[in-house]
Amino acid sequence: MADADNKSLRLFGFEIKRAPTEDPKKKPSIVPAIDDDGAGYVTASGSHYGQYINLDGDDSKDNAQLIMKYRGTSMHPECDAALEDICNEAIVSVSEEEKQSVDINLENLKVSDGIKKQIKEEFDNIYSMLNFAENGHDIFKRWYIDGRIYHHLVVNEAQLKAGIQEIRPIDASKIRKVKQIKKKKDLKTGANLIERVDEYYIYQEKPKSVKGSIITSNISGGVKLSLDSVSYVTSGLLDEARKKVLSYLHKALKPLNQLRMMEDSLVIYRLSRAPERRMFYIDVGNLPRGKAEQYMKDIMARYRNKIVYDAKTGEIRDDRKHMSMIEDFWIPRREGGRGTEISTLPGGQNLGEIDDIVYFQKKLYKSLNVPINRLEQEAQFSLGRSTEISRDELKFQKFVERIRQRFSHLFLGILKTQLQLKGIIIDTDWDEMKNDIIVDFLKDNHFAELKESELLRERVQTLDLVSQYVGTYFSKEWVMKNVLRLTDEDIEKMADETKDEAEQGIENGEEEEEAPAPAPKPAPPKKEEPEPKKEMAHKDSDLSISEAMDIDIKSKELEVLEQTLNQLKK
Repeated sequence: MADADNKSLRLFGFEIKRAPTEDPKKKPSIVPAIDDDGAGYVTASGSHYGQYINLDGDDSKDNAQLIMKYRGTSMHPECDAALEDICNEAIVSVSEEEKQSVDINLENLKVSDGIKKQIKEEFDNIYSMLNFAENGHDIFKRWYIDGRIYHHLVVNEAQLKAGIQEIRPIDASKIRKVKQIKKKKDLKTGANLIERVDEYYIYQEKPKSVKGSIITSNISGGVKLSLDSVSYVTSGLLDEARKKVLSYLHKALKPLNQLRMMEDSLVIYRLSRAPERRMFYIDVGNLPRGKAEQYMKDIMARYRNKIVYDAKTGEIRDDRKHMSMIEDFWIPRREGGRGTEISTLPGGQNLGEIDDIVYFQKKLYKSLNVPINRLEQEAQFSLGRSTEISRDELKFQKFVERIRQRFSHLFLGILKTQLQLKGIIIDTDWDEMKNDIIVDFLKDNHFAELKESELLRERVQTLDLVSQYVGTYFSKEWVMKNVLRLTDEDIEKMADETKDEAEQGIENGEEEEEAPAPAPKPAPPKKEEPEPKKEMAHKDSDLSISEAMDIDIKSKELEVLEQTLNQLKK
């Protein structure tokens, strides 16, 4: 019988099981293995800690504060516009029900068709449990903003073979991956070697407040979750210490803070310098200081009239109790100088200059990984030839492909757990097949298609020019490799497909020949020389059949050549 826990087979008193594989993380070393998951390390006292980080205006001290900073940044109008462009390019919405925005490609997987079918069914099951058809855009946007995403994989412990029953999202600010290190002292060298690294997750409903440069929190205050019960995908970006996971919005924090300060200062400057204000010089004579101030207040109350409009009630009232910064100035003047005087203080002269605001706005756009012409309202959208495609659009398309590949680990990690729970594969099988499983996303970037079609058009035109010299100055193989840019595998595949299509064309021609021809009309009987006429009829029919075969074969050859040219264009 098979032992599911030990992955062994017992037969006739003997036990057969797989040879244990060596874990590279358990090899002797003085430092733990470095991963891009940004996990904190447990100290000897049983507490996990984060690191204090303050980069370019970011004053967050732990993961929870850093994630809240990212979420606040995403609410800014310029950042939200860039996020919408990135998410719309990465996750394409599908209007037809029979299609999926994300699918799996198993062509390179070297397993039986039955296992491929099971893997495809489980992937579709995960797609439906995530409700990715409706929530795919939000899931990707949450991962992009936070720089990480967590999901709890709910299973029925009584029936583990049933697989994952539900996939529930977890707030990234309330959970953290932790690595517990156990060290052992080497007797020969005296160095502390890493003996074992235990990994798990700590979930805290209310993360504790942070004080000081090192954050310590007792593990007993949270819930400990096993490694295989949580799906965890990061952005792959780490800080300079390689210990803290960062979001793609991290480099936009400083330009955004600078832009906010410049905008606020511009508003304050305009409010304070825009209006023209009057300056009242009041002659107080030789009055003492106290009486001079009282005399000034009486004059101000007598001549000052502040009309206030109440937008809630629509009433106009006289409010003399407050004096703001844009009102008039009252200055006392002693005896001996000029008398009472009223003058005007001019307003600001350069209030329409916003070059500094535009500079920081463009700097923010560059930090958001989106082409600037997409965020500027004056730019018009054009879908033309490749000469009209900017380099920024091509860079943006490559960036979207890169983050798609990173985001696909969400499906692959959950798929691995599902296949292992249902007994379709084991852990070692996944290590062998994970590189052959490809997650395909629907594409909606027309600039990449325009670039490919333009390159193919240029190659075909060059092929037309070179074709007359093939056989004299150039060989067919050289033309395929240097003009059409085909690899050896493409050339071999093209030859096989051409041969198969040619054979298929000949078979179709033979089938047409074997088809019964319409019966000829009976000729009137003649008594004179019947035999020679039959022989002539047979000869004419043989000639007509051979001519038809030649014509059919030539037409099929033309069709094969056209199909080959179309295949090369594709």
